[in-house]
Amino acid sequence: MKALVVERNVPRFAAARLASVLGSGRGAGIGPLQLLDADAPDRPGDDWFPLRPLLSGICGSDLATLDGRTSRYFEDMVSFPFVPGHEVVGVLDDGGTDHAGRALVPGTRAVIEPVLGCAPRHILPVCEQCGSGHTGLCGNLASGRLAAGLQTGFCTDTGGGWSTAPLMAHASQLHAVPDELSDQDAVLIEPTACAVHAALSAHVADGDLVAVVGAGTLGLTTVAALDGMVRPRTPCTIVVGAKHANQRALATSLGADQVVPPDQLARAVRRASGSLVLGGRLTEGADVVFDCVGSAASITESLSLVRARGRVVLVGMPGKVTVDLAPLWHRELTLVGAYAYGSEATPDPGTPDRRSFELAIDLVGTKGLGRLVSALYPLERYEEALAHAGAAGRRGAVKVAFDLRNPKGRTR
Repeated sequence: MKALVVERNVPRFAAARLASVLGSGRGAGIGPLQLLDADAPDRPGDDWFPLRPLLSGICGSDLATLDGRTSRYFEDMVSFPFVPGHEVVGVLDDGGTDHAGRALVPGTRAVIEPVLGCAPRHILPVCEQCGSGHTGLCGNLASGRLAAGLQTGFCTDTGGGWSTAPLMAHASQLHAVPDELSDQDAVLIEPTACAVHAALSAHVADGDLVAVVGAGTLGLTTVAALDGMVRPRTPCTIVVGAKHANQRALATSLGADQVVPPDQLARAVRRASGSLVLGGRLTEGADVVFDCVGSAASITESLSLVRARGRVVLVGMPGKVTVDLAPLWHRELTLVGAYAYGSEATPDPGTPDRRSFELAIDLVGTKGLGRLVSALYPLERYEEALAHAGAAGRRGAVKVAFDLRNPKGRTR
């Protein structure tokens, strides 16, 4: 069996960072990632089950890590060596138990909710955040029975999805995949859960003008979540800035009311909100802006698009960025992060909260989000796969993933 493994190697990280100037993912061959022989990790406990990956996506956070461009904020939340891959659909060859305590028969396809909070770490009593369902906010990311790791795919003890060897999944992480969903649908569940959490935590109100900056995987799944889960009970207008023609077509098909190139997004918001332009920002603007990029430029743009006392939701993972926060202060804006997933409140009194993942499974099916998977690669061609993922938009792609179903893999 084989796995892509990241080792702590400062010179290789530095080399990858230099190579990434030519394009994200371009430094894979000289960076800290290596294709090695691998076995399944040891089971950390009886409530852990081996999950054999079928497909595993390449996420923007994976690329940032391999490019050597992640924030030092995460240094104590990762343990080396680790196998990347947290967007995973796999098979429980020996069966298992899911997050709700239901038995899963051998051969069940499942996805993992990769956060490594109190339950996977066997920490009792669980922290306040885990106890309230907000496992993504757990502070015990370097404690308990596991080495440090904020998620599966960044922890040496669990394995990850970029491997033909099984990873280890805790029962609290497992969600069975409905038979009607394809493997391509299923590998989109994790990023869709991030978008569901962002959309539902943004407090969009009736009649709001909502702008989405960026139309990669996170931007498109955010549009799908806004249209499919927010708008049915909270009418709103969705305007999207998308750089590439295929992204604009997908954003429209997923429910956006207006989709424009990025350099026209401010004009579209200005017209929809009846704004004027003053000093490079709008006098009025969107009620809510979702930044699905996470760069200094996108955060600056988002702050310029939102109305006074409006809300900017940071969905894309930022690195170390420098941003002028004068508009945040002057216009009394709210800048809020939307990380991972957890438990989502339902609008009907007396109805129990639902996991972001459960809602994402529904949304992936109704919106047909498996079509966002643009290319599949075997592990052996990881340099091509990462370069493709780093240039996905320009190359007409959205989600690039590793195909572990066939030892020789395939590309399309």
